[in-house]
Amino acid sequence: MTNIIAVTNQKGGVGKTTTSVNVAYFLAKSGKKVLLIDLDPQGNATSGLGIDKRSLEITMAEVMTRRAKLKRAIQSTEYKNLSLAPSTPHLANTEVELAQAEGRFVRLREALAELKGYDYVLIDSPPSLSLLTVNGLIAAQHVLLPVQAEFYALEGLGQLLETMKLIRKGLNPKLDLLGVLLTMVNPRTTLSTQVHDEIKKHFPDKTFRTTIPRNVRLAEAPSHGVPVGVYDRFSKGSRAYKALTKELEERISE
Repeated sequence: MTNIIAVTNQKGGVGKTTTSVNVAYFLAKSGKKVLLIDLDPQGNATSGLGIDKRSLEITMAEVMTRRAKLKRAIQSTEYKNLSLAPSTPHLANTEVELAQAEGRFVRLREALAELKGYDYVLIDSPPSLSLLTVNGLIAAQHVLLPVQAEFYALEGLGQLLETMKLIRKGLNPKLDLLGVLLTMVNPRTTLSTQVHDEIKKHFPDKTFRTTIPRNVRLAEAPSHGVPVGVYDRFSKGSRAYKALTKELEERISE
């Protein structure tokens, strides 16, 4: 069975793409067959895996408008077991086109239904509760929710959880919150500790033990078009994502 995970938070800058790219990389490195779907019109997961957006003919824009099958959009990457369904800013226009379209909420689920052979599919969602994000939530079984260690961390999460509840009632009763991941943590500050405690209070059984530190190597890796495990596998960021991936697999197997 394929495990489909939507990496979602409607806030920008919380580490969604960094998490998607690095978890996908470490899952693939452990021998799992992985597909990363870039569902964000910014296309950062695409460039983060070193794919040149100018060379792409078929992307998630064509898949979501049913102009192409998902398997035609999939690109192999230079990493064994890791494939990518890429995006470019053209996907933003697609969302406008989809607004009145028939079956607009289930386009991604339909596209994924035809795919076979992957152990994991990770969906990197846009930083908004848009039609694309809802497509990701309807297609997934699990939600991984990255939250930045900052004062307003929990603001806006209520709206996302409400959307998840509505989706569970309607189009996807199996949708489950896999875990809340604290990102950009500076363990030396009181704020990071307070935010972590607050998140554990709100999500007692759902907060990942692993947290992702603020790390220069982690911030530099995307500009080189590689995951942090390739850029500097001994960095704190790389070690944290490796540990997170192991914890994520344990949670799913439970």
